Amino acid sequence: MFLKNAWYVAAWDTEVKHALHATTLLGQPIVLYRKTDGEAVALEDACPHRKLPLSMGRLHGDVVECGYHGLTFDGSGTCVKAACVSRVPQAAHVRSYPVEERYGLIWVWMGDPAKADRAKILDIPEFQDPHWGLNRGDSMTIECNYLFMTDNLLDPSHVAWVHQSTFGNSACESQPLQTQVNRDGVVVSRWLYDVEVAPFYTKYLKFEGRCDRLQYYEVRYPAHAIIKGVLTPAGTAGENAPVHEKAFLMDSYNFMTPVDESHTRYYWFQLRNFDADDENVSRQFASDVRRAFEEDRVILTAVHAGMARRTTPNIDLAIDSGPLRFRRGMEALIRLEQDAAGLKLSNEAHVHA
Repeated sequence: MFLKNAWYVAAWDTEVKHALHATTLLGQPIVLYRKTDGEAVALEDACPHRKLPLSMGRLHGDVVECGYHGLTFDGSGTCVKAACVSRVPQAAHVRSYPVEERYGLIWVWMGDPAKADRAKILDIPEFQDPHWGLNRGDSMTIECNYLFMTDNLLDPSHVAWVHQSTFGNSACESQPLQTQVNRDGVVVSRWLYDVEVAPFYTKYLKFEGRCDRLQYYEVRYPAHAIIKGVLTPAGTAGENAPVHEKAFLMDSYNFMTPVDESHTRYYWFQLRNFDADDENVSRQFASDVRRAFEEDRVILTAVHAGMARRTTPNIDLAIDSGPLRFRRGMEALIRLEQDAAGLKLSNEAHVHA
């Protein structure tokens, strides 16, 4: 169901303090905390004795004490104290996960720690660029499988019906889509020429009248999306046209973390090429984006429920090409990972035999 050898967002950096913070990623309970030097730690949230969540225990300095019998673990998952017995049991350890902080987010590697390559975290060169404004973003939990979210974020067409008061209008209904499959994910995009400006964008544009609009939807494995919005005065844009001096540019970064098969934690922030230092614009932008994403939440929750209880087959449409190709890519990666894990176990069993 899930690709484990990958980085997933576990929390905003402001959510994790010198206190125990329980969460769940890929169906695995995890406890996060900061050591006294500020370093973030991610441990399996289960004492090896009777599996009481460590998050129900106590944080003493840099170590976590289980609230049942006091077994105590450091940031590496090693049991450093077992006062209730004469010596620390050999099997008394918990799993420790690699952690990286970037873009105000705490990322956790859920697979083999030896394969945790920090270079695989999405690169965002504009993040520290003073010419780009930053909306610090938000998060929400959506009651749906994460693949319904990747479907949604590879589907520019849905804005015409789901986001009529925000991102969409009739111009988004029928223009053909272009799908590109890359090694790291899928891109679905299209240009809309000489169209009305959708409601979300009107208050932010530096030009008047109709526009040319690029819809660019990219999702990278395992579930990280880059949505680019480009609006320029009508007649000034195209595949190879230079960027107009008054163009509206927005890069929306979206990170979907599976909680389990039926719930997804959704994190996002946006970068923009205008009003970089205007906090009022940032607050308004954040509010407008949150409202639009609440529209998605309603639809995706209902889609998950509808698909779960369906009694007749669902159908696919031509507009589903991008989402379906992403799903096939994910299936292939998960299958390769599982085959490799199975081979490793087989070889280990052979050695021990």
